[in-house]
Amino acid sequence: MRTVDVAREAGCSVQQVRNLERDGVLPPATRTATGYRAYGAVHLRSALAYRALAAGAGPTGAKEIVRAAHRFPASPTVFALLDAAHARLHAERVELESAKEAARAISGEPIEDVRASDSMSVSELAAALGVRPSTLRHWDAEGLVVPDRDPVRGVRRYAPAQVRDARIVHQLRKAGYRIASLRALVPELRHARRSEDLAAALTARDAALAARSRALLDGAAALSAVLSTTV
Repeated sequence: MRTVDVAREAGCSVQQVRNLERDGVLPPATRTATGYRAYGAVHLRSALAYRALAAGAGPTGAKEIVRAAHRFPASPTVFALLDAAHARLHAERVELESAKEAARAISGEPIEDVRASDSMSVSELAAALGVRPSTLRHWDAEGLVVPDRDPVRGVRRYAPAQVRDARIVHQLRKAGYRIASLRALVPELRHARRSEDLAAALTARDAALAARSRALLDGAAALSAVLSTTV
């Protein structure tokens, strides 16, 4: 096969095929008498395995796994890497389930009839969440959890509603949400339908994890085809 043939069958660009060969994801191609690359079944299977695994384990992890399939086809190394990818995904799923439970409880907490003394300082809230004070300051700078300011001293004070915001952000961060995603999500969570919006966001995260799990399953099948060619 030519480079363009592999690219077409694998669903990627010609340049990506060359990059994968350069990075060791595809074994070195043979060359024709005129210097053109010539690829075989193992190259196409490797590209397909990489594509599937990248959707589940990320591009870096996928490259490491497929390279191991070429370098150590008869050793447990490739299986250990694949198992590690599954373990990371499982850990994210466990964190997500914890976040669902915590967010449901936190969102339902009443915040009416609160007193000024119920507010918390940065250090108090950080200790309650088990994070560093710098983390709360970062969330403030990013607009995720913006506390009130003492009118005299200018120090941060978190009202009960802001404490709840901080607890939800903390759980979502543990569930794998990035700061950039939370910037768009958190303002929506402050609307009246907060609990429903939060549940929808966590459900979307669940669906994303399921898609990655399916990708790892497909990637394992494609990887098996690579190993059957190389062993």
